[in-house]
Amino acid sequence: MQLSFFKYHGTGNDFILIDDRMLHFPAEDHQLIRNLCHRRFGIGADGLILLQNHADFDFQMRYFNADGFESTMCGNGGRCTVAFAAELGLLENEKTEFIAVDGVHQAEISADRIRLRMSDVTRISELKNYFLIDSGSPHLVIGVENLQDLNVVEEGRKHRYNKSIAENGVNVNFIHVVDNDSFKIRTYERGVEDETLSCGTGSVASAIAFSIMQGKTEAEQHFRVHAPGGLLEVSFIRMPERFVQVYLTGPAVRVFEGKISI
Repeated sequence: MQLSFFKYHGTGNDFILIDDRMLHFPAEDHQLIRNLCHRRFGIGADGLILLQNHADFDFQMRYFNADGFESTMCGNGGRCTVAFAAELGLLENEKTEFIAVDGVHQAEISADRIRLRMSDVTRISELKNYFLIDSGSPHLVIGVENLQDLNVVEEGRKHRYNKSIAENGVNVNFIHVVDNDSFKIRTYERGVEDETLSCGTGSVASAIAFSIMQGKTEAEQHFRVHAPGGLLEVSFIRMPERFVQVYLTGPAVRVFEGKISI
């Protein structure tokens, strides 16, 4: 069987995009997805995304980590899926509403950037040396002094498998202050089991943690997030015990398209 695919990245976080509106892709074949995402023996990607039809929305997004299993929300993947939907002609007026595993999302394309509305954030735990925040996916956020020389894989794995933090594992983000409204970030992603060049839900969780760490109290807040793969922007409105109107903005780039035998 010949599988047609597209390759996209959002600030270096890369994905295989498949038009699965006819439901031909064998999504239950975890080994196939692992093989496709393998960087030596397959196409190579941090994850695979299926774009499918939905009766009530422009499309449905299903996200699979590189380990082959369907996972929680992926912010950069969501922006790439919006760009893919636009290429397929599914959007009107460069706006869309779609559904993912964590619920409904809206997005808008402006020039080469995509502004994606994320889920409201309500689950926040401030622990001794870090924050645990669910921003569509569970994230640990840790402030560090020397981000550049940090062994993210080694340090990330110490926390990723700690079941006392999260039963099903957790993504781990390390952040370093740049100025009052921006920070640098490096992320260890579960399911990829490695450092990725960017993480959308991790950037959202880290911006919220950064806001709390900085003692910010204003309602509307906006942050620049400097990931190894590029610049993202996160904005939200802070309310008592919740963060609403959460937006992730950044580029989504088509790299190439092709066919592969499966």
